[in-house]
Amino acid sequence: MPEQFAGLLQRVPGELPGTLQQLTWTSVIDILLVALIFYGLLRLFQGTQAVSLLRGILVVALVVLLAASRLTAFSWLIRNSLPMFLVAIPVIFQPELRRALERLGRSAPMLGRGGRENTAQQVIHEVARAVEMLAHEHTGALIVLEGDTGLEEHIESGQRIDARVSARLLTTIFYPGTSLHDGAVIIRGDQIVAAGCVLPLTVRVLPDSSLGTRHRAAVGITEQNDALTVVVSEETGIISVCRHGRIARRLDAQRLRRILQTFYRPRRLFRNGS
Repeated sequence: MPEQFAGLLQRVPGELPGTLQQLTWTSVIDILLVALIFYGLLRLFQGTQAVSLLRGILVVALVVLLAASRLTAFSWLIRNSLPMFLVAIPVIFQPELRRALERLGRSAPMLGRGGRENTAQQVIHEVARAVEMLAHEHTGALIVLEGDTGLEEHIESGQRIDARVSARLLTTIFYPGTSLHDGAVIIRGDQIVAAGCVLPLTVRVLPDSSLGTRHRAAVGITEQNDALTVVVSEETGIISVCRHGRIARRLDAQRLRRILQTFYRPRRLFRNGS
């Protein structure tokens, strides 16, 4: 085996010039197009749970290729199981594929940097103002700010709004007695997409046993994607923010604005404060 490997290394330098001579502009373009397609697919799945599954599939595929080259029976099993895998993969990735296609379908020409910053500042101002008023009046609220991962399946569970974000509209939606005040509001960009949405509840034990369904939903949705949620407690008026399954509580208006500013930066980070 070492002698075969050494012989292969000796042949590579001699074969390399011939391989490069066969490389044409058409071959280069072909390679770049394939690389671009794979890069685009990875970008579509970025921020979704499919990334971990893809990594697992790549590891399994590498092990299978190495084993199949030596093991005859195992190679036969893989060849006959391939059609089943081709059917199973779209089923396993169905939610992620739908989100990726939905994200691709709604992608629009990029705005200028100034336009994006102005829009983000307007959303931050309106959301923070609404949360301050709701906290002052001890009105319960749950606001979800969509990240890179689409929330279409949760949007479909509520009432479509499709209106520009404004503090007045947010406080009206969460006003006690209205039909939508118990659900969550989902914001995408500068639009309130839907209200009265149903969110998954976390099964984890929260740091405060007094936290109810609204806070469990706020944590639960952030465990599955990169969204950020803002919660106002109906009992205490305390403002909380959830991100990546973590919750930061007892925020004032200034700290809430800082967290929202960080969320809307190109490199989104979240630190759970003490």
